[in-house]
Amino acid sequence: MGQVSLKGLRKSFGSVDVIRGIDLDIRDGEFMVFVGQSGCGKSTTLRMIAGLESITAGDLLIDGQRANDLHPADRGAAMVFQSYALYPHMTVAENMGFALKMAGVDKQQRAQQVGRAAEILRMTNLLDRFPKELSGGQRQRVAIGRAIVRKPKVFLFDEPLSNLDAALRVDMRVELSRLHAELGTTMIYVTHDQVEAMTLGDRIAVFHHGAIEQLGAPLELYNRPRTEFVAGFIGAPRINLVAKPGDAAPAAHRQLWALLQGNAPEPTQRIGLRPEHLHLGAPEQGVPAQVVLAEHLGDASIIHLRVDGIDGLLNAKVVANRLHCAAGDTVHLVPDAQFALPFGADGRLVA
Repeated sequence: MGQVSLKGLRKSFGSVDVIRGIDLDIRDGEFMVFVGQSGCGKSTTLRMIAGLESITAGDLLIDGQRANDLHPADRGAAMVFQSYALYPHMTVAENMGFALKMAGVDKQQRAQQVGRAAEILRMTNLLDRFPKELSGGQRQRVAIGRAIVRKPKVFLFDEPLSNLDAALRVDMRVELSRLHAELGTTMIYVTHDQVEAMTLGDRIAVFHHGAIEQLGAPLELYNRPRTEFVAGFIGAPRINLVAKPGDAAPAAHRQLWALLQGNAPEPTQRIGLRPEHLHLGAPEQGVPAQVVLAEHLGDASIIHLRVDGIDGLLNAKVVANRLHCAAGDTVHLVPDAQFALPFGADGRLVA
């Protein structure tokens, strides 16, 4: 079992409130992701679960047992850090089995548990190597293996892929998904990378200013964000946000708002639209816009556009072979209003 419950969890450093009252139930066997900007409190929350930070107020329950005052080793959790923290003078096998050795586990049993973890991580052939002989991805697998051998109830990952290059990050995401499916153990994963969050998590908790802004499945957060913050944080390229135009706003701004508004409720002050729902059409169909930059990615192109009267740039994501445009060109925007997200003056989604 690996159920984790946070009940009114708070953390303060002196007069500064870092975590402002979190209520969250993490199911046994769930892959939960904490995501948010730097300083939002996600890593601090993870460290409180691990026992590396004290809890100012509230309760932490692991399998129904209050764990606030339990020693980290007695919580049934194993943590994988951003830095590999491997002992350079020890082999892979010795690094993976070190915690078991300190716990008094005999040599034969250590070898069995390390061997099983190496099989799961597909690194049996690396057991006799030293950390300096490994790639970054291999070192991170050793750090994960060190956690696996402890057979924890809960795995805690604190931005474990941040030190890897882009290709290795993709490979390790696949490995972590496979590992979760094979072990079935509860995993809590902290990242600032919303792509990692979307691809790994069963559910995602979006942190903002020490609280959970929204909790839900990846596509729920993407399609129905409750606030402008969640809408802007989840999704790449960023969502387009168009403010309600004043009476003196340029014609292009007012025209785009009219096409977006559709049946949006009256309190709407801004409308969000994902880049894939902002199309380029014929002059008689849409709103004129100037191309500032066209990023051709192969399968798709990201077109950055300026519309008269709108602050900032808008983004359109289009199928690459259907369009060729360059900076300075004039195109015409046709929004798909059925996907528009209306937000009120308070930044919350208008029902």
